[in-house]
Amino acid sequence: MGGTWGTAARVLVVEDETAIRESVVEALEDAGFRALGRGDGEGLEELLDGFRPDLVVLDVMLPGRDGFRLLGVVRERSDAGLVLLTARDALADRLHGLDGGADDYVVKPFLLAELVSRVRAVLRRRGRVPTAMTVGDLVVDDEAGTATRGGAVLELTATELRLLRYLVEQRGRTVTKNQILTQVWGYDAYDPNLVEVHVSALRRKLEAHGPRLVHTVRGLGYALRPVAGESA
Repeated sequence: MGGTWGTAARVLVVEDETAIRESVVEALEDAGFRALGRGDGEGLEELLDGFRPDLVVLDVMLPGRDGFRLLGVVRERSDAGLVLLTARDALADRLHGLDGGADDYVVKPFLLAELVSRVRAVLRRRGRVPTAMTVGDLVVDDEAGTATRGGAVLELTATELRLLRYLVEQRGRTVTKNQILTQVWGYDAYDPNLVEVHVSALRRKLEAHGPRLVHTVRGLGYALRPVAGESA
């Protein structure tokens, strides 16, 4: 039996720094979410009603209405999850946000992989994303932190499990080494050979229990594809 994520969870990103906002939106889309970015809280009420986000990533320091005022708007009009972006030394802001109904916070500067992981965890706790994904006889259980193939438990390192989860999320799509570096390790300015080494190790463990799933797309990257005849 094949499984899917179903309809992708929707994430609204409210962040006034353009570079951060665009990077976060891209990372969330790469992770399989539908993401929409805004530079301030203008028209937030209409966005909540129209876009209907499952989660809002909200910067505390915004022009116009600040993040705490917008947090109240989200809580009044929506049951969306809420992750705050705060400054490193703003402990009072983080406590204020959690008291005001935020589910979690991430401190700037942050790794994109950390933020995506926090977003996924909040959505999972709220039942907005499944805890397990299947591709043919491969099952990746995010909550249990396990992966099996054909019923056999795969002995994966934490990094290999994150890599496998990302490839399963993107199944059927080609992902570049830089995309993998960003999603699995949290940065892209690093030796791409790191990706090759971990993909090779993951392949060996997967192929000990069945045909090849992770394919090299020459000159582009990698793609996880179901075995012919199996459902995705």
